[in-house]
Amino acid sequence: MKKLLPFLVLLFAAVPLSAAEEETLSPFAGNVGNAVWTLLIFVIVVVILGKFAWGPILSLLKQREEFIHKSLVDAKRDRDDAEARLKDYAAKLQSAQAEAFAIVERARQDSERLRDELRQRAHSEAETMIKNAQREIEQQTAQAVRQIRQEAVDMSVTIASKLLQRNVTKADNEKLIADALNQIESAPRSN
Repeated sequence: MKKLLPFLVLLFAAVPLSAAEEETLSPFAGNVGNAVWTLLIFVIVVVILGKFAWGPILSLLKQREEFIHKSLVDAKRDRDDAEARLKDYAAKLQSAQAEAFAIVERARQDSERLRDELRQRAHSEAETMIKNAQREIEQQTAQAVRQIRQEAVDMSVTIASKLLQRNVTKADNEKLIADALNQIESAPRSN
């Protein structure tokens, strides 16, 4: 700035001299004192503005530019972090859905297995009950047959002893059989 000031002063000082030699209209034609004062005030204003206004304005603009740049970098980093978290959450959600599906599938298989086991157990218990009932029926039948045989033997012995006590005719024999049958029918039944 210091080198520029003397150059400008010499330039403006030389201009009125060359303008005096020419009588044509020029922007520098007029009062030289006003031109010098105007130039001097202009230079002072430029120096003052450069020192007190443009410097702080430029430093504020630089700070603003750095702030904007930092904000952009932070925003990009935050966006990248958010995208990474979103991908992570999406992966976790997909994993959770797969796990939930697997749990539901396992529960379905367990319920089917339990239903089959219960059905098999019920079938087995029913067969056991049927076999027990058949065995009991067979035992009761065998007992009844033994009892009938015993009564038949007792009756035969009774009939034989009566026959031995007297001489039996055919009519007597039929009467003895009818009496024995009546005794069987009237005998109390035991279960």
